[in-house]
Amino acid sequence: MFKYFINLQWKSFFRAASFKTEIWFKILMSFFAFIIIAYMLMLGFFAYKIIKGFELGDPLRVVNQFAIYYLAFDMVFRYMLQKMPVTNIKPLLYLPFKKSEVVYYSLGKTMVSFFNWTHAFFFIPFSIILLTKDYEVLNVIGWHLGLMALIYANNFINVLVNNKDNAFYIFACIFILLGISQYYNWFDITTYTGPLFDMLYDIPITAIIPWAILLALFGGSFNYFKKNMYLDGGLATKTTEAKTENLDWLNRFGNLGTFLKNDIKLIKRNKRSRTAVIMGFFFIFYGLLFFTGTIEVYDSPFWKIFAGIFVTGGFLFSFGQYVPSWDSSYYPLMMSQNIQYREYLTSKWYLVIIATIISTFLATFYIYFGWEAYVAILVGAIYNIGVNSYLVLWGGAYVKTPIDLTSNKKAFGDKQAFNAKTLLLTLPKLLLPVVIYAIGHFLINAAAGYTFVALFGAAGFVFKNKAFQMIENIYKKEKYKTLLAYKQK
Repeated sequence: MFKYFINLQWKSFFRAASFKTEIWFKILMSFFAFIIIAYMLMLGFFAYKIIKGFELGDPLRVVNQFAIYYLAFDMVFRYMLQKMPVTNIKPLLYLPFKKSEVVYYSLGKTMVSFFNWTHAFFFIPFSIILLTKDYEVLNVIGWHLGLMALIYANNFINVLVNNKDNAFYIFACIFILLGISQYYNWFDITTYTGPLFDMLYDIPITAIIPWAILLALFGGSFNYFKKNMYLDGGLATKTTEAKTENLDWLNRFGNLGTFLKNDIKLIKRNKRSRTAVIMGFFFIFYGLLFFTGTIEVYDSPFWKIFAGIFVTGGFLFSFGQYVPSWDSSYYPLMMSQNIQYREYLTSKWYLVIIATIISTFLATFYIYFGWEAYVAILVGAIYNIGVNSYLVLWGGAYVKTPIDLTSNKKAFGDKQAFNAKTLLLTLPKLLLPVVIYAIGHFLINAAAGYTFVALFGAAGFVFKNKAFQMIENIYKKEKYKTLLAYKQK
């Protein structure tokens, strides 16, 4: 039966309307996965030597001390990027398949996820090194199996709480505060968690505890999805009381105001779009890695312009990247109306411009770190408004990923709006301003570099009509391919 499900998945991938786009993203993601694996391997083989070289103590105990942060980061990383076990179960419910088989297959797909087996590239080499250093064989095996069980436990925790955004934000904030408190010697949580991980080595039989937790989480996930796997309840659209909002002041802008009202209502009423807005807000604090000087490698003007683009372009990248996918549920209806593409695209453009300006205003606290820090942010905002705003709309014509606004990111729902594909699409928008800055920096000085980037962004306003004409033509060319893709489930 699993062979049959895999065959269906294989056909679904190759027959999808977005196959050409997907295959290139798969290749790019495979490249980045290879880089991550290479780093994990190097860390696994050399972590013991590095810890010994810095005289931090017993390498195994040091790893155990910070294992709590390793698992916490793994959970946050999963929540943001790991896809849930998406299976189109509606056709399967009419066929003589057991529900348990469908659920086993869907959960099984998460078991072989990159986010699970990639950890082996660190723990296996590190465990081998421990054995060569005369650590007890049974103790190392118990420690290794216990930690791998906790990694897979993270997988099923993510499956169960993937639609609990509030829990995720609370969890992330707690560990950020714990990390800060440990850095400033206020409170060290590793004093209490380290001995628990040490116990996996000192008393190997205790590895049964993480495995028991893993089995319990798997059973809970299985029962939850099997219980909700029926058409008239588990897949029913959730209905809530409708509320009207007075946005009549936008009527003065004609059709443009109508589109803006729809976008504002979309953001306020749907979790998927609100999540994109929240992620854009958190991007504002991304610059703390670059402007505070805490990370030496980031203390350079090249990284500052990179941070300026990211700080002011959070909403532009997380929300604008998926235009027109946000409207995929009613896009065919829109295309059957007398609607000008220029007005539709202009409304989206104004939305990301307003969000960029607000982000720039909220980021004024970076003045505390010096004038150059805020200049980088201002220049980044100008570039985002004048160049990247067009690039995200342009790229959106080729991203034919429908977004189900009624889905709450459940296991049998749609893909998440914020995923690896979104991040990959941002790379060209981030590298070009760094190159432009580098030209001015090396030819003249740093001020010239910032000026070049600002002028390049300002040029976008001059060629606005030409840019929109090109984007409009691309959307018209891709119109029917987009409509076909949005019809697929």
